[in-house]
Amino acid sequence: MKYITSHYKKMNIKYIKVAVLVIIVSIFFLPSFVPFEKMGNNMFTVILNSREVGVVSSPGEAEEYLIAARRKLAETSEELILVESELEMTGSEVLWGKVDAPHTVTDAMVQILAEDVKDTLHRSYVVKINEYMVNLSSKGDVVALLQAALDKYGAAGRYQAEVDLDPSRELSVLTTVIKSREDAVKEARETVKMEAGIHAELTEVFAEVEPAGEKDFEDYDSGIISMEYGDDVEVVEAYLREEDLTDLSTAVTEVTQDEENSDVYEVVSGDTLSEIAIKTNIPMDKLIEMNDSLEDENSMIRVGDELIITVPEPKLAVMRQEEMYYEEDYEEEVIYVDNDDWYTTERKTLQEPSAGHRKVVAIVTFENDKTVDREIIKEEVTYEAVPKIVERGTKIPPTYIKPIAGGRLTSNFGRRSRPTKGASTYHKGVDWATPTGTAVAASCGGTVAKAGWGSGYGYVVYINHPDGRQTRYGHLSKVLVSAGQTVSQGQRIALSGNTGVSTGPHLHFEILINGSQVNPLKYLN
Repeated sequence: MKYITSHYKKMNIKYIKVAVLVIIVSIFFLPSFVPFEKMGNNMFTVILNSREVGVVSSPGEAEEYLIAARRKLAETSEELILVESELEMTGSEVLWGKVDAPHTVTDAMVQILAEDVKDTLHRSYVVKINEYMVNLSSKGDVVALLQAALDKYGAAGRYQAEVDLDPSRELSVLTTVIKSREDAVKEARETVKMEAGIHAELTEVFAEVEPAGEKDFEDYDSGIISMEYGDDVEVVEAYLREEDLTDLSTAVTEVTQDEENSDVYEVVSGDTLSEIAIKTNIPMDKLIEMNDSLEDENSMIRVGDELIITVPEPKLAVMRQEEMYYEEDYEEEVIYVDNDDWYTTERKTLQEPSAGHRKVVAIVTFENDKTVDREIIKEEVTYEAVPKIVERGTKIPPTYIKPIAGGRLTSNFGRRSRPTKGASTYHKGVDWATPTGTAVAASCGGTVAKAGWGSGYGYVVYINHPDGRQTRYGHLSKVLVSAGQTVSQGQRIALSGNTGVSTGPHLHFEILINGSQVNPLKYLN
């Protein structure tokens, strides 16, 4: 039997007190417990995207852990990751409580964010050409696209496209550069070898004083000598979703394929519809179809008229210059001799032309496939061309106006059914139905050649005009002028009626050129 002494009891009590004290101290000083303070919420349950991830001692800790979790997630991909994160915290006030270790909360956050990744944004390049934009996945694709536009015109191996940062822009914008193979090789050599000292100076001196000498045709290197883009091209870095990117082959097709675009052609002196069709490479029937002002291939066109044409063009235009050798038959420009006594409608050929023949080296400028300029730098004429010499009038010809106000057009120029006995089946003028007594005016100024009765015309007036044309006014009720009288355009010369071979009150009007009637409606202003 064991006896407990008074001393032993005292020792046990002391040990118990020390143990209790150690436990209390541990509660307040261990990092995984929160000391109780009467200051409001001191423990927070963290909820990320509606899922609990752990317990922390302050909202600031939770936000730091979220930043660390985002950083960890970003390290798993070279691309930009887009993920939404909604952080919520529920606070409570406790005497003491256990919080989770930082890595535990962070790892839980990483797992939730990885599950909720909305998109992975790829580092990409947006290429803008005028209003057209395409998104490519790499800088290499951008260069390949730009190179394809050059290769379409024979640049492969001779010119290469590059993109560099545009120093004039504050943002990260790339600009296009086209370098010839020779320039690229020269730049490479200059980086490894620099001419210096007296040798460099002598080289410059001899280059200045040595005469170049005239080249023979064999000395010229035919081919492309310069290339540049005809449109502004901007390339901007961006982060985009996979589905927003265009594959390279599709982009090349979109950018280099020709599309028909509307353009305007301004008629110049000497143009005919057939020549315009040849110049623009548009069939005559299509040219007429596109322009409401044209009825057929014989439609009249004037200098300054604008015609709608379609031009096949790619989205990215390429300007290039080619040095070209060719032999050709050529014609000299027409030599005009002005005659101030003639109208501009009068011309006479004084000398017929004949073509010459020559050998040529020229620098030809192209916009896409269209020739826009040609500069001859060497020429050797085999035999001379003879120019065409044309005498032409300088006076502005008179104009013609409708001879009555109002009226209803009842019979056009040309073939028709005979309207009444004695009338012609081929109408040599136009008829306007109008009440008897309507004022009839001179369509153009001139001299009255006839004024009186004219058989089938009834009362009629003929007027000769300065440009050699004649106008006739028939079926009048009263004549107000006499033969030999000079009249001005718009002057009243008669009153309309129903005399002669006529089916009712109207005015018959004719225009004659070189003694033959023409359709008056084509000549009235």
